[in-house]
Amino acid sequence: MTATEPVAAPAAESVIAADAPQPAPGATPPRTPLIARAAAELVGTAALVAIVVGSGIQATELTQDVALQLLANSTATVFGLCVLIALLGPVSGAHFNPAVTLAEWWTARRGGAGVTARELAIYVPSQIVGAVAGAILADAMFGEPLVKWSTHDRSAGNLLLGEVVATTGLILLIFGLARTDRLRFAPVAVASYIGAAYWFTSSTSFANPAVTIGRAFTDTFAGIAPGSVPGFVGMQLVGAIVGLALVAVIFMRGNSDTEQPAA
Repeated sequence: MTATEPVAAPAAESVIAADAPQPAPGATPPRTPLIARAAAELVGTAALVAIVVGSGIQATELTQDVALQLLANSTATVFGLCVLIALLGPVSGAHFNPAVTLAEWWTARRGGAGVTARELAIYVPSQIVGAVAGAILADAMFGEPLVKWSTHDRSAGNLLLGEVVATTGLILLIFGLARTDRLRFAPVAVASYIGAAYWFTSSTSFANPAVTIGRAFTDTFAGIAPGSVPGFVGMQLVGAIVGLALVAVIFMRGNSDTEQPAA
């Protein structure tokens, strides 16, 4: 999840905005105060986790069919994530995910668009705090203990492989859209990918270190045992590295003098 289209400037600022440098695809929108971006990342991540955990609790209260529970959980996540990216993308880039923020920081270090080290140091804690707050909020809404460590063990090797695959695909999608100047499709594309990955990965696609940490605080359908968190986070970071490597290969930029015109 990254920056989508910039917010339209008020009429009084239109002349100034026209002269201001425009961000490269994937860059955090310019002239947005860092505190506003941090707040957007905190609130957005909190809302995302509240959607994931809350819809999981609701699903288990409505049916005992695990397939229907997962369907309800994934559907709510798709719609909620799409809305959050569309709403907060113009403010912070709508990362809601330390793996995405780290990948953008690495891209910036390599000369591309992305966050600075200072922004990285603000974004990641905001995302983690938001994730924990979102899990507690969901538990509060459904009358569950506010904090109860999950007992849902997810340490099996096949689940860890699922997290590598899920995160690789997410990074490939986001940065592929940036490389091809199609970030306007990010809300629908990213939400759709996460919804699909709920079903085609064995881990149900956490693909997000902050969300993984937050979900350890709830012993409900979407929870993950604290002992399983380090493995998931480690595999998510591996997936981010693999995803960036695939972006570099698949979306390799050619020399302008050798490019052929499109048919």
